[in-house]
Amino acid sequence: NIIDLENYMINISDFCISKDKSLWEEAKKFGIKLNKEGNAKLKNIKFSLGGGGAYELLYFITRFTKPNVVVETGVAAGFSSQAFLEAIDKNKKGKLFSSDFPYFKEENPEKYIGLLVDEIYKVNWDLFIEGDLNFIKVLNNKLQGKSIDLFHYDSDKSYRSRENTFKAIKKYLNNNCII
Repeated sequence: NIIDLENYMINISDFCISKDKSLWEEAKKFGIKLNKEGNAKLKNIKFSLGGGGAYELLYFITRFTKPNVVVETGVAAGFSSQAFLEAIDKNKKGKLFSSDFPYFKEENPEKYIGLLVDEIYKVNWDLFIEGDLNFIKVLNNKLQGKSIDLFHYDSDKSYRSRENTFKAIKKYLNNNCII
């Protein structure tokens, strides 16, 4: 049987408007600003750091749900990290734990991870750059008894990596965690 996915999809804008129209307007303004500033910062880098995807939605969800603990895998330039951190700052609560792995073929690759994250927001950010599974091994100490409220996976897209990461992180997700 073929499943008609149209019956299971909703437009991001329609979804966010149905939850909080004014907050969605705020998120769209945030997205326009991040896109402009991000592209300006990235234009002189000679290799691709990837682009941001649905960072307005990440900002919106973080502002709307006000999570205490956000965990993301895959930072790259930092579109999603900036979205989470700016929303956490506006919420006046929360902490972001991020995992990434440097582009090892580039000189001083660590300097590119989270390049777009504004310095003022880094106080609420714990960045780990030794890969997801190593990050998850030390996550228990970092969480200090808290569980994850919002989890964003944007690392290695292979089935094996996704499966291994989700198996390892599952025990840290709370029952209402947004994935």
